[in-house]
Amino acid sequence: MRALQLTELSGPDGLRLAQVADAEAGDAAVLIEVHAAGVGFVDLLLCRGEYQIKPNLPFVPGIEVAGVVRATPPDSELREGQRVAATTPFGAFAELAATPEYLAFGLPEEMTFDQAAGFVVNYQTAHLGLLRRGRLAAGETVLVHGAAGGVGSAAVQVAKAAGARVIGVVAGERKAAVAAEAGADEVLDVSADWAAGVRELTEGRGADVVFDPVGGERFEASMRCTAPEGRLLVVGFAEGRIPQVPANRLLLRHLDVVGVNFGGMLPIDQQFARRAGAELLGWAREGRLAPIVGSTYPLAEGAQALRELAERRAVGKPVIRVRETG
Repeated sequence: MRALQLTELSGPDGLRLAQVADAEAGDAAVLIEVHAAGVGFVDLLLCRGEYQIKPNLPFVPGIEVAGVVRATPPDSELREGQRVAATTPFGAFAELAATPEYLAFGLPEEMTFDQAAGFVVNYQTAHLGLLRRGRLAAGETVLVHGAAGGVGSAAVQVAKAAGARVIGVVAGERKAAVAAEAGADEVLDVSADWAAGVRELTEGRGADVVFDPVGGERFEASMRCTAPEGRLLVVGFAEGRIPQVPANRLLLRHLDVVGVNFGGMLPIDQQFARRAGAELLGWAREGRLAPIVGSTYPLAEGAQALRELAERRAVGKPVIRVRETG
């Protein structure tokens, strides 16, 4: 099968289009004919050798797919020919991918493969962070950093579906328009004093929940505009620097700093993905979730999607079209 294979840990430049052995489904796996693969920050870290999991070279990156079921394990709830979205233990940038059945989800007919390629990891991360780890309640205010990105725009939509008010923080007018399209009630630009803007929009109280995939200075400033008993969700460090938490601020304002790691939750509770997936797919069928697709590239040019992420140009979810069916 054709695949984008990483041959050296040099980021996007290390990817090469290659012919590799077909992916195979074991006794408990689903084999998927990949139509579209989502591209995220984890993929960029993997290609640089900076992710906590380090597969041996060469390997095929990618952890998000949308496509059609080719084969299923015995007694599977899925069926051959069914349209699905899934997360995989690497190998998504290829014509075939295998994954455990509990990480594959049937798709509503209204959702395209391009949209579905960014559905599982981003929306499951948002659901895990906001609802399970962040204990979000209807009527609360959520501050979302990177609200125009793949996981940020997903967090905007999940928070809105759960009945929250959403303030997005972005860089520039183009990204502000995407955050508004995702459903943010208010959008602030990072170049201004956005923390003061949050306090003003909340009449001095601050945000109840902060969803932060950026880290660095963004996280530190968030502590100044989080409401008493607020929850700061540590989702990632796209800025590059891991922030330090001043414990005295937690004490004075009764704040919680909460880690959110979708992949890291799977060994702890495999069933959470099925429960969250059922709710997310229900919201999608109701039209309350609509993944925002960013740039799309054919498989041979897939490295360009990672370059967009590296250069902080990406909006929505970059997608590699393995088969030109959208």
